[in-house]
Amino acid sequence: MVDKHSQSFFGQSTGLTLVSSSKTEPFIFFKCIKKKPDGSWEKPSLGEGKTIKCNLDEIVMILEVLKRNKDSWSSYHNFKDIKTQISFKWEDIAKQKLLIYIDKYSKMLNFAQTEIFRMLLKHIIKEKIEFATVLKLSPKKGPVGGSKENYEKNKVHEAKELPSVKESIESNDNEVRNINGVIEGETEKALLIQFENNKEIWIPKSVIRSNYNSINDITQNFIIDDWILKKNNVIQP
Repeated sequence: MVDKHSQSFFGQSTGLTLVSSSKTEPFIFFKCIKKKPDGSWEKPSLGEGKTIKCNLDEIVMILEVLKRNKDSWSSYHNFKDIKTQISFKWEDIAKQKLLIYIDKYSKMLNFAQTEIFRMLLKHIIKEKIEFATVLKLSPKKGPVGGSKENYEKNKVHEAKELPSVKESIESNDNEVRNINGVIEGETEKALLIQFENNKEIWIPKSVIRSNYNSINDITQNFIIDDWILKKNNVIQP
C-alpha cells in the first residue's frame, strides 16, 4: 500500500488533480488550473489556479454521488473566512458524465474518468479510515521507576496538545439551484438573465457557479446561489 496518490484529469482548457499527500492525513486536495488566453497553463507555484482541502466527511459525500446514490452534492468550504463552493452533479439522468464545479473552475469527466475517480476515492477513504484516524500519543518517558500518577499526567498533557481542526464545512444541498435561462445582457460583473417564468433579473457573476455562453437568445443551464433567486422571487422561498 503506497503512502501518496495523485491523479490528474485534463481537458482542452481545464485541469483537475486529486492529491492525497499521506494515508495518515484525514484530507485530500483538489487542484484546479485552466489554460490562459496565450495558451499556457496556470501555475499553482505562482499562486495561480485554485486548491481546496477536503476532509473525510466531504470525501464520503462525493463518493455518494460517484456511486450514483445521489444526483448531486454541493457544499461551501470555509477556510480562513474565504468561502469556496464545490459541486458534484451528473449531467443528466443517464449518469454517464460527471460535472465538477470548484469556485469558477468546472470540469466534466467522461464515464471512464468517473470510474477511475470513484475507485481512487473509494481506496483513499478506506486507507485514511485505517491510518488517519488513529490517536497517536507518545507518552513522555520519565526516569525508571517513575510514578503512575506522573505517567497519566503526561498522557493528559499530550492529548491537550493535539492540533485542533480550524476548517469548517457548511453543507446544504439547497444552497445552489440548477435553473434554465437566457442571457439578455452583460456587464463586467453581472448577467441580465431571463428565466423560464419570464422574470428578467441582473445576477452578479460572483453567485453564478457554472460556465455559460455569453451569446444571447440561447437557453442554457445555470448553477446559481439559491438565496439570490429567492430574493428576486425567481423561485419560491
